[in-house]
Amino acid sequence: MRAHHQRGRPLRQSHDEFTALYRQLRHASVGGARGALDTITPEHVRAAAREVRLGLTVTMAAAVETARAADNPQPAAHTPTGPPEDEEHAHGLHFATDRFGMNVHGDADSHLDALCHVVYDGTLYGGVPATTVTPEGATALSVEVARDGIVGRGVLLDIPRLRGVPWLEPGDHVTAEDLLAAEAAQDVRAGEGDLLFVRVGHRRRRIEKGPWDAAHSRAGLHPTAVEFLAERRVAVLGGDGNNDTAPTVTDGVDFPVHVLAIHALGLHLLDYLQFEDLAPLCEREGRWSFLCVIAPLRLPRATGSPVNPIAVL
Repeated sequence: MRAHHQRGRPLRQSHDEFTALYRQLRHASVGGARGALDTITPEHVRAAAREVRLGLTVTMAAAVETARAADNPQPAAHTPTGPPEDEEHAHGLHFATDRFGMNVHGDADSHLDALCHVVYDGTLYGGVPATTVTPEGATALSVEVARDGIVGRGVLLDIPRLRGVPWLEPGDHVTAEDLLAAEAAQDVRAGEGDLLFVRVGHRRRRIEKGPWDAAHSRAGLHPTAVEFLAERRVAVLGGDGNNDTAPTVTDGVDFPVHVLAIHALGLHLLDYLQFEDLAPLCEREGRWSFLCVIAPLRLPRATGSPVNPIAVL
């Protein structure tokens, strides 16, 4: 029996309800080696290119955080490595260089989750054995699956706009009913092969109120909302939070949306994006769809990648 919803109240989902939904979504998955990316056809890409009207490009990534914060105990390390001080003002050719490292799956920086990121009941997406993820990296379903980039029609659904608030408070959740209502309010519809982005206002709240322990308290999708993604056959899900609500609403599963989206449906997830540049432009133009280009790094054995999705309006 499906969990009931009431706005602002994270009503529980039993483990049996979750398991039934998980099995339903696995049956509905595309099933290819690239997961839901296989729903993006050349025809979808050509149609997405026709979304471009203004010729404007807008980032959906947050700036990489290099300072320790409540939601970022392991900040990215950025170290300028050159030129040496004695060469800075010398004549001739010299190079400024950098070294960079990060915890890809943290709670502050924008990143893409590969299909190998979620291990559930001893397997990865498509029943691939979890043993393919080794100390040397993933030998299957790594971010290399998206090595040619992800290009398609992006759709942004703004849930705080729908509710008339600046952001959803931590612990609140987005339901399938919210997604349907946002489509109606914005006169847009997500469909097969689309890259769906759901704004909960996480980044705006962080900007205005400062960082908090997002690992334990954040807004996201209710697990049953993933059924909407399956029905629409979207190719990617991106959010300005983690996509999962915390604390979890599902008994015995801490990241139910990750399990349902990545492991059951084969959806690449994008976590901790920012829509504060894009949403006002969509509002001004009265258009909530756009060409979107996502280019993860070529990291053949990685479980994810830092990412800078670009909306082209």
